[in-house]
Amino acid sequence: MSYSELSSKSNDKIKYVNKLVSSSPFRRQEGLFAIEGARLCADAYRSGYEISECFITRTAMSKYADALSELLADAGEVYLITDGISSKLSDTVNSQGVFCVVKMKERITAEVKADLKYIALENVQNPQNLGTVARTAEALGINGLILSDGCDIYNPKALRASMGSLLRIPVIKTDDLCTVLKSAAEKGVLTLATVPDSSAEDITALDFSGGVITVIGNEGNGVTEQIKNSVKHKATIRMKGEAESLNAASAAVIAMWEMMR
Repeated sequence: MSYSELSSKSNDKIKYVNKLVSSSPFRRQEGLFAIEGARLCADAYRSGYEISECFITRTAMSKYADALSELLADAGEVYLITDGISSKLSDTVNSQGVFCVVKMKERITAEVKADLKYIALENVQNPQNLGTVARTAEALGINGLILSDGCDIYNPKALRASMGSLLRIPVIKTDDLCTVLKSAAEKGVLTLATVPDSSAEDITALDFSGGVITVIGNEGNGVTEQIKNSVKHKATIRMKGEAESLNAASAAVIAMWEMMR
């Protein structure tokens, strides 16, 4: 099979991919996102995403031939690129030389189900935190993510940190998390927000046997007062030592473990 070759870093296609990497509004406008790495690209393909374009070095073509053979056969276009272009496109220190432009799927759901368990992130900005939460959520069996503002699920760093989980786990996006929480509570869902407050309930003492939504707040400010007023419980993770609070992803991991154990 023959592929087109690109050798110039200033090629319009390379500029286009770089813009998909760097701009969330542009991704939404185009309905496309960019991913990097043999495993993540293969995961996207196996998860049913349509690969619009693939950019790959000759070295990567040889090294990952078996893992990417079906992807390369089904991709809309495949371009052989130089190591220089690979470095230009790469968002990592050691690039594998594999990049894909992927079409977004209509996979974002809109409704909380009363008997399921969700982790909600309120304005979490760090893509690594989002990716870590998604990866852990999938591993522990959490039924879905609820995202209110914050980082884009198609941010390349978030996708990489999630090891592909963000491409698979159900996601509910909302501009009104308070209403989502109140509506869920009316269905009998346990709603809580994690807070670094010694007077709050111990998270290990709560009954997570039914439907649950646990809210994790912004890295710097925690959950907002509006959210605190919209949940049935404010829960804390008891800590020892001098630490005043946990990283958002760490707090989410502990909360999800408690939800599922």
